Amino acid sequence: MSSRKKSSQKSPSATTKPPSSASLERAHSSILLDGPSRAASRAMLYPVGFSEKDFSKSIVGVASTWSMVTPCNMHIDALARESALGIDKAGGKAIIFNTITISDGISMGTEGMKYSLVSREVIADSIETVAGCQGFDGIVAIGGCDKNMPACIMAIARLNRPAVFVYGGTILPGCLNGKLVDVVSVFEAVGQEAAGTISAKDRRAVETCAIPGPGSCGGMYTANTMASAIEAMGMSLPNSSAQAAISSHKVKDCRDAGAAVLNLLKKGIRPLDIMTKEAFENAITVVIALGGSTNAVLHLLAIAHAAGVKLVIEDFTRIGKKVPVLADLKPSGKYLMSQLVEIGGIVPMMKDLLAAGLLHGDVMTVTGKTLRENLASFKPYPKGQEIIRPIDNPIKKESHLVILKGNLAPGGAVAKISGKEGLRFEGRARVFESEEKALQAILAKKIKKGDVLVIRYEGPKGGPGMREMLSPTSAVMGLGLGKEVALITDGRFSGGTHGFVVGHITPEAFLGGPIALIKEGDLITIDANKRTLSLDVTAAELARRKKAWKQPVPRYRRGVLAKYASHVTDASHGAVTDAGL
Repeated sequence: MSSRKKSSQKSPSATTKPPSSASLERAHSSILLDGPSRAASRAMLYPVGFSEKDFSKSIVGVASTWSMVTPCNMHIDALARESALGIDKAGGKAIIFNTITISDGISMGTEGMKYSLVSREVIADSIETVAGCQGFDGIVAIGGCDKNMPACIMAIARLNRPAVFVYGGTILPGCLNGKLVDVVSVFEAVGQEAAGTISAKDRRAVETCAIPGPGSCGGMYTANTMASAIEAMGMSLPNSSAQAAISSHKVKDCRDAGAAVLNLLKKGIRPLDIMTKEAFENAITVVIALGGSTNAVLHLLAIAHAAGVKLVIEDFTRIGKKVPVLADLKPSGKYLMSQLVEIGGIVPMMKDLLAAGLLHGDVMTVTGKTLRENLASFKPYPKGQEIIRPIDNPIKKESHLVILKGNLAPGGAVAKISGKEGLRFEGRARVFESEEKALQAILAKKIKKGDVLVIRYEGPKGGPGMREMLSPTSAVMGLGLGKEVALITDGRFSGGTHGFVVGHITPEAFLGGPIALIKEGDLITIDANKRTLSLDVTAAELARRKKAWKQPVPRYRRGVLAKYASHVTDASHGAVTDAGL
């Protein structure tokens, strides 16, 4: 079935029936603004900058995730204005509106981090709400941090109105004693100080220079991973994912995105024409080639749910068996995103993947052209660059994102195994009922070689919110135990995490999953080759433990966290909150 036929169906949660392409340019705004009976609506818009002529134009909402709570988004108000200029110049009428954002990096390791994944749902809901209420014909959504980016695409998929996503851009690195540093350098400095390898003064020096200005965290962490995935999916303009936050290229990207939405309106191309199963497979392929974040699994599953595309965790295994890791980018590699920007971004790599038959080239994109057409004019990487390997000489022949199953994760788990840690780990369980307790033990040097840290009751329902474990994993790396200690959790990991780690364990502890039944000293085996996560306990013993297990009292009884916990699905289904509606 062609993607165009697919988009004629009702989008998964569309508030109104998608119109025919002939009426698409003003399909939604005309309902609110045309005719004598809509005089009051027009009257409300004169004070916010509308003229008489504007009421006959396509109305395009610009969803801005601007906020001063994080450097990732502090510049996005200016980028939103650039997109508005692009819309207006192309013959539309822009309306800028805001949604929330939170900072993973600031809240990491605290109770506040429980709101991080929750914010993805809140942001998607808010963009859908404003666009649906205000009758926008199209959308430009600008994101700059981990959760607002997939949230923007989730809302766009639900609305199924012509739309373009703009990435706010990567941060430039800090520099300390001639060495490039970033936010993960700070987290690891905490472990180094605990190990006694650096002083408090050294740690302060790292923290004061690691983040020099606006933009998203600078390695192939979750923000840059999701920006690249969205571009590979065809929902942002070529190289939108590989531009510095403060640059003339990013300003042009914003203006071009505004004009691109008007082109999509004229051509009758909607998001579900673009976000096909093949487009999601392209996104997975690019994430793997870049060595991207485990969070991509969670977010792509959630976006696919919003788009009505059947994507399952087994698809990551299927694609991962044939796609190599090519990028030598942090956290596991040497280089930062800003250095990839300097050699041409991800587009030359995508061109190589296409030539190797690893990408679907005939899928539609927001340019109104196919992916193959978009890539045709781009030049290859400069000779001698070492950031992106050739396909015949990869860093790893198969994906670093390994979906594990077994008696410890019957519903699946996600491991991030670069190969540098090895492909198999066997050790004794050290069990912690929260992230904070685990971090205390790590910093107190109570964790030894051969330990498998088990951090549980941090899943979507049990946390609630599925916190990221960057603080404990970075502390382990800082102590020099990255290859000697493993960590498993029903929570998740930051894109900045590296080491022998397994997250998204399903079923989670709060629901009585096997991770809840682990006892101190149990033998645990992580095997990337066999794709298994195993607990060396008999089925009979697990059944006895399960019978004695009691579900803990929910940590929150009211408010957004309680609401989230009552609706959220498991991690293997994207941790979405509307699946059962």
